[in-house]
Amino acid sequence: MNIHPSLKPALWGATAGAAALAIIGFAWGGWVTGGSAERNAANRASSAVVAALAPICLDRFQQTSDWAMQLTELKKISSYDQTSFVEKAGWATMPGSKSPSSGVAKACAGLIANLK
Repeated sequence: MNIHPSLKPALWGATAGAAALAIIGFAWGGWVTGGSAERNAANRASSAVVAALAPICLDRFQQTSDWAMQLTELKKISSYDQTSFVEKAGWATMPGSKSPSSGVAKACAGLIANLK
């Protein structure tokens, strides 16, 4: 393939420009790959579900007859154990689910711990 000598600088410039555009776009322009976009969407959806279900868990906690005693017990234990406490009590197990959601339990434990 014969390329005219005056065309070589233009081709090298176009190649360098495309490479620079890709680097700038991905590094600072906010471009992401399809896989990254999928992960971001899944994380946001999961966060939205937890945010919607945590108040339901809190309400289930407040519906128990001994909630004041349970609140005292919850505040005595570490935050890691609070999540397990909420899971074991069943407040984070949503209707139709067989097991509690750890994300909901963690968020719910935070809501419960902030009660006065």
